[in-house]
Amino acid sequence: QVQLVESGGGLVQPGGSLRLSCAVSGRIRSTGTVGWYRQAPGKQREVVAGITSGGGPNYADSVQGRFTISRDNATNTAYLQMNRLRPEDTAVYYCNAILASPSGWANYWGQGTQVTVSS
Repeated sequence: QVQLVESGGGLVQPGGSLRLSCAVSGRIRSTGTVGWYRQAPGKQREVVAGITSGGGPNYADSVQGRFTISRDNATNTAYLQMNRLRPEDTAVYYCNAILASPSGWANYWGQGTQVTVSS
């Protein structure tokens, strides 16, 4: 069974940094686009950043210049480096990936990891 396993969330002070990881668990044949989303209390889930299989990244305006998305295709792991964090970045962060398992292509979500930015 294919799963996305996230790690790296936590409590950090404003201006601090965190790095989130998203690892694929299970057997896959290929990986497509990977993205990070977040959902704050009382708000809709929103896209934060995405990266294609070729490595081209894109970012939401609110995180441009502060966050960096990357991927390691050899280990099937994606990362979100978050710098200069702000209180408004507080949310549950979710990894999303389009993966080809032995049964075909499908869209997968991680379980979410809490990021809290507070002094």
